[in-house]
Amino acid sequence: MSVTATRLKRIPVKELVAPRHIDSWTHTRQGEPRGYIDADQLKELWIHTGTACNLACPFCLEGSHPGDGRIPGMKLSDVKPFIHEAVEMGVEQFSFTGGEPFVIRDFINILDYASQHRPCFVLTNATDPLLKRTHQLLPLRDNSHPVRFRVSLDFPDRARHDVDRGEGSFDKALEGIRWLHDNGFHVSIARQSDAEEDPEQVEAAFRNIFRKADIPEDLAFTAFPDFGTPGSEDGSPEITETCMEKYPTGESRAHFMCTYTRMLVKKDDRVRVYACTLVDDDPDYDLGGSLKESMDTRIMLRHHRCFACYRFGASCSSPG
Repeated sequence: MSVTATRLKRIPVKELVAPRHIDSWTHTRQGEPRGYIDADQLKELWIHTGTACNLACPFCLEGSHPGDGRIPGMKLSDVKPFIHEAVEMGVEQFSFTGGEPFVIRDFINILDYASQHRPCFVLTNATDPLLKRTHQLLPLRDNSHPVRFRVSLDFPDRARHDVDRGEGSFDKALEGIRWLHDNGFHVSIARQSDAEEDPEQVEAAFRNIFRKADIPEDLAFTAFPDFGTPGSEDGSPEITETCMEKYPTGESRAHFMCTYTRMLVKKDDRVRVYACTLVDDDPDYDLGGSLKESMDTRIMLRHHRCFACYRFGASCSSPG
């Protein structure tokens, strides 16, 4: 199915339901045509394990907390068909986010199965849920493909980190990072960014902490802005077709995650395909139940988090 055919098919369906909504999907509040992305090839499939988490960070872009059920927990039976479909499409990596993946009972089984087919990448806070399941992680080192981890460590300041994540969570995360590294897993760090920060100074402060904690100083960092909580709107500028003229080549547009990724999200008892990791709070980014069909759907850059990709070239997967 062509992109044009998909777009034309989609518009009348929405028009029958809510005509005004059509304008907000295809046009900005000022009536200008929205910027959009047409997918290229599926390189990375994200799997949302569920929004349950052992922590309750007030800034969490998923609104996660203990027992949260906004997005139910995944089971191996939920994702198996999509893993096979993705492999047939030439996917290069499976990536996992939450919530906290290690809170989900079936997560190790999912990770075990996925890493028998492709390299895997896991976002985690590396605190108690991971540390209680280390014995289950060790056998995964013998699978066909490696499993990498990115650990959330917000600031190079225990007190500031623990204000939102809970007392002792900074040191617990360091313990998790140290265990992962000592047992042969590749680890990188996700940190928060401040508007006026000096990145080199911030990362130097982290490395000083790592040195004292017997953690390698050369861990890679990815700095993220504040994406806001689910359903929030941060007032970011809207992206128009004119804006996208600044990205006239396929190469320059390729940093948008919706070009090469999709994410599986469980809604009630069904697994749905969403455009990327940042838009699961908007049902209009539900692209259906097939990875192949989802790659034929034009993605309108309506969500306020799309602006982070536009401005910063944000990627939830980089660096490796």
